[in-house]
Amino acid sequence: MEVLVMAAQLILGLSILVGLHELGHLLTAKLFGMKVEQYSIGFPPKIFGFKYGETEYSLGAIPLGGFVKISGMVDESLDTDYLNKEPQPWEFRAKPAWQRLIVMMGGIIVNVITGIVIFIILLFMFGRTYLPASEAKYGVVAYDAAKEIGLRTGDKILEINGKPYKDFYAVSGKEVMFTPNSYYTVERNGQTMRVDIPSNLIEKLSDKRDFIEPRRPFVIDSVITYRAPTGLQKILLSLGLAKKQEKMPAEKAGLLAGDKVVELNGKPITFYDQFQEGVQKFKGDEITLGILRGTEKLQKTIRLTEDGTIGVYPASPFNLEKIDYTLGMAVQEGPAMAFGVVRDNIRAFGKIFRGEVSFSKSMSGPVGIAKLYGGIWNWERFWSLTALLSMILAFMNFLPIPALDGGHVMFLTYEMISGRSPSEKFLEVAQKVGMVILLGLMVFAFFNDIFKTIFPS
Repeated sequence: MEVLVMAAQLILGLSILVGLHELGHLLTAKLFGMKVEQYSIGFPPKIFGFKYGETEYSLGAIPLGGFVKISGMVDESLDTDYLNKEPQPWEFRAKPAWQRLIVMMGGIIVNVITGIVIFIILLFMFGRTYLPASEAKYGVVAYDAAKEIGLRTGDKILEINGKPYKDFYAVSGKEVMFTPNSYYTVERNGQTMRVDIPSNLIEKLSDKRDFIEPRRPFVIDSVITYRAPTGLQKILLSLGLAKKQEKMPAEKAGLLAGDKVVELNGKPITFYDQFQEGVQKFKGDEITLGILRGTEKLQKTIRLTEDGTIGVYPASPFNLEKIDYTLGMAVQEGPAMAFGVVRDNIRAFGKIFRGEVSFSKSMSGPVGIAKLYGGIWNWERFWSLTALLSMILAFMNFLPIPALDGGHVMFLTYEMISGRSPSEKFLEVAQKVGMVILLGLMVFAFFNDIFKTIFPS
């Protein structure tokens, strides 16, 4: 079910963005009197379509793109029959270079506007919630990626690049990722020290590896009665073909919400991460927990599951803070967030070209994007990611690669500066080369996603 939700969100998000992008080309083309033969969301084969005026509007079965076919333009259809005829007034090639430039920029402009508008609406409706850095008063839990760069569980991160920070998750934010020679100022065992951040940290975290989180005392928030059944188990249970699952260890042992775990096999513990680490060698075996329930101390013998869990959710002692935005504040901040996405993409490309991060680990295709949307439908997250993708789509389309809008913009800019347009034969060859490059990148991205899914780092 989660896979279907991921796929549905991906298809809806891309369809919205592609449809708006191609609409930008269509509207600007019609504005200047160009004939638009076809507008399609998705690639053939066609699911359905209709004709209104001179334009056929259709929906394709492959929802990973779209196109607008404008008469007299060398495009991805590679239809060049018109080249042997005289230009007609309604054709793309018959219009002034500045008009053709606006048409090619139309899709990019619409995607930028879409991203900005979505960010403004999200800020106005939901504000911004964050975890204050001061809430990490017990230090951090350092996972493998954090240990690799020199952090340790219990460290308190005081500063980033010599400056105090407000939002805890700024410790893995864009300034850390993209600022050269970044470092943390850390307090460890009463001593202040510097931990340098490697230039490829973004690559380490692109593998979706856990990095750090605030350390929390082990107080039980809730107890899980039964392990959540899989899809097949749900069907079998509903048909009466499977027995009801056995209760989870914590439920059988009588643990309650509010219990504080203070001992593991007679050894004092305070934090949840200490429990997680301590039970790793007892998977499937019995352990003894010391519990504080109010002022009463209890001993509970529990047999762990085969994966080393007992079936509880730890309480979160952290107080989140929320910033509410007026419409005026959102209008001011929204564009900054949108163009921040573009700036971060430029900085990420810089790291790739300098060899600081791997191209294959940084690149995601449809599978990777679907995972970002997640298996639970959350409208706030859906629109946040769609706004992000809208800005990325605008940036990628502006790259000077033939077959992309940026390639057309490059050739039109040359024409406007030099007063000479490239030959239509040259544009045809450039389009073919660009198509080969793009198809190659698409195939690489798709199989790269599959490889990263099967063989995660």
